[in-house]
Amino acid sequence: MVVLVIDNAPVKLRGELTKWLLEVKPGVFAGKVSAMVREKLWEKVYNEEYIAGAVMLYSMNTEQGFQMEMCGYPTRRVVDINGIQLIGINNKISSPNEGGGAGVE
Repeated sequence: MVVLVIDNAPVKLRGELTKWLLEVKPGVFAGKVSAMVREKLWEKVYNEEYIAGAVMLYSMNTEQGFQMEMCGYPTRRVVDINGIQLIGINNKISSPNEGGGAGVE
C-alpha cells in the first residue's frame, strides 16, 4: 500500500499519479503498486518544482509496518529514533541552505 500526500500538487502531476493511484481527496493518493513504480512516482514528485511539500508512506517490513519519506518544505519532518519513525514539527520553515529547522516542539 502506498499513500502520497502532496501540498499544492499541479494538475499535470495529479494526472500522472492518477494513472497508478486513486486520488481520494485533492492531493491525497492511495493504491497498491510495485516498489519500482512507487520509486518512479516518488521521483516525479521529488523533482516537481511547484509543490510546497509531500509525504509518502508505504508498506515495509519494519516495526511500524510502514516507511515514510518527505520532500519539499513541509512544516513537519521525519525523525528516526531507534528505528521508529516519528514526526517532528519545525519551529520555523527553513530553506535547504540554512541547515534545517530551529528544532522540535
